[in-house]
Amino acid sequence: FECTVTEITLLFVANNAVNFFLSPLIGRAIVRFGERRVLSVEYGGLIAIFLIYAFIDIKGVIVVMYILDHILFNFSIAIRTYFQKIADPQDIAPSMAVGFTINHVAAVVMPVIGGALWMVDYRIPFVVGAIFSLVSLLAVQRIPNAHRVASD
Repeated sequence: FECTVTEITLLFVANNAVNFFLSPLIGRAIVRFGERRVLSVEYGGLIAIFLIYAFIDIKGVIVVMYILDHILFNFSIAIRTYFQKIADPQDIAPSMAVGFTINHVAAVVMPVIGGALWMVDYRIPFVVGAIFSLVSLLAVQRIPNAHRVASD
């Protein structure tokens, strides 16, 4: 997109400002609507964003998708809040440590794989991301509705 350093800097500042103000609202949404609904919005939104990244090449649209992508990333806190509701307190720290380690390994390996796929066609990593998001969307449907968790 041939963005200048100034444009990228402004994008980062705008993104951080938006997320600074929206993060507390996302926390409230988790409390109000429950983890299942919040995570469903996250993964449904990610499917759309990844497909837009893959098939739309309009700079303004991509900028908006970048900010929406980062907003949706904050929704993932619902995974932790749900885990804290269902896990034995003694299991939380070691389980989160294992999860953190697995995420770290994925954060190292996935960019290499994504970069190799990008060399074939830049759209492939985004389509794969949309597929992973679809799998995640289907998986979170197994989370009980908020009122069922609260009453258990």
